[in-house]
Amino acid sequence: MSLPVLVVLVVFGIALSVAAVHFTGGTTTATLAGPDQALARFAEDFPDEKPGVVRLTADSHAAFLDLGPQRCGIVQSIGDCFLTRIVRPRDVLALAREGNVVSMRSNDFTWKGGTFVFADEAGALAVAAALQGRDQIRKAA
Repeated sequence: MSLPVLVVLVVFGIALSVAAVHFTGGTTTATLAGPDQALARFAEDFPDEKPGVVRLTADSHAAFLDLGPQRCGIVQSIGDCFLTRIVRPRDVLALAREGNVVSMRSNDFTWKGGTFVFADEAGALAVAAALQGRDQIRKAA
């Protein structure tokens, strides 16, 4: 088989594989239907926890659950699945809040954090306060 024919076959095969993944839903991102779904998903992994207030991000890709003083439960979509974590201030390497946006970096190698946009500034402030003491929150300039 000549090299140009082989290259065409390989490129076509890769393109076909990528298209198949995309069209079968492999590139979709899960969203939370509401606070009840976030609570149910969190309860699957942490049945002994009793979450309080649930704060969804504006895009419904993540939810932050109040677990009491200085503890926060997180349900975040990763592809078409959800990841759950309990985060404490000691788990946070960096935290910044600007308006209704919270950016955080975690020391957990399986979940590095992210940037989360809330519908209002009050939600962002509450989440930032739960992730780190109020006096330690850096308001981004």
